[in-house]
Amino acid sequence: MRILSTVLIMVPLACMAYGSASTTALLETNLAFAGDKNKAPVNDDSITDQVRMRLAGDSDVKGGGIDVLVKDGVVTLKGQVDTDRARSKAEKLAKHVKGVHSVVNELTLRE
Repeated sequence: MRILSTVLIMVPLACMAYGSASTTALLETNLAFAGDKNKAPVNDDSITDQVRMRLAGDSDVKGGGIDVLVKDGVVTLKGQVDTDRARSKAEKLAKHVKGVHSVVNELTLRE
């Protein structure tokens, strides 16, 4: 963030030194939009995708058999896992996805 702030100050100053106000305005606009990419709104579909990817990529969880339902940032995990560790880890992975407000863990252990 500190680097972006420095760029936002230094680049327009450099452009003004060369007498290009329109270039300065264009750079300020582009940099402002670049900084907003991390602030994009998070919707339920993107949360679902992120949770599924994290579950599938984890060696303990092996998330292929887990259903992920998301409604207003509340994630519900359903299905079966092999161990209690996998059940806990799936919940933890889901909680750390941006936009998740809470997780309802309905995972059960395979018999």
